[in-house]
Amino acid sequence: MKKLGLMCAVAAGALFGVGAAVAQSVELPNRHDAVPGITTAGQPSADALSAAAKAGYKTVIDLRPASEDHGFDEKKTVETLGMSYVSLPVAGAPGVTYENATALDKILRDAPKPVLLHCSSSNRVGALLALRAKLGGADDKAALDVGTASGLAALKPAVEQKLAAGKD
Repeated sequence: MKKLGLMCAVAAGALFGVGAAVAQSVELPNRHDAVPGITTAGQPSADALSAAAKAGYKTVIDLRPASEDHGFDEKKTVETLGMSYVSLPVAGAPGVTYENATALDKILRDAPKPVLLHCSSSNRVGALLALRAKLGGADDKAALDVGTASGLAALKPAVEQKLAAGKD
């Protein structure tokens, strides 16, 4: 799986103008590079965001609601570093919906790449990417594989239920 992640990072770097070695050098909690052009992670520090900007990332998408303590003013930090900041608040399992997956899909389609997509641990990120994959035509197993490769963990049973039930 690590080899696949590295291959995706190399492909994403070539496709989106970020050197793979530089992109990989950005240390992020629970980092995953399973979807080309998108790095998923847990909450980045201000230093990690600075490294991401230097590595060429263009957009940061934050799935954490304002009620969750980020430890610093992330929006201000991201914008000061010259990247775009987008907030899509997803409050735990109740926020893992096809509606939010559709909103994320639109944001990702319009966002300058590469993108750093995060929540606190990458769990919600993986959950929404799984639902997004399903909306894009993936079968349940393939959608779940995308989610797992992107950080889905504790929300896996909720995502499995959503996938089995079909679109909202």
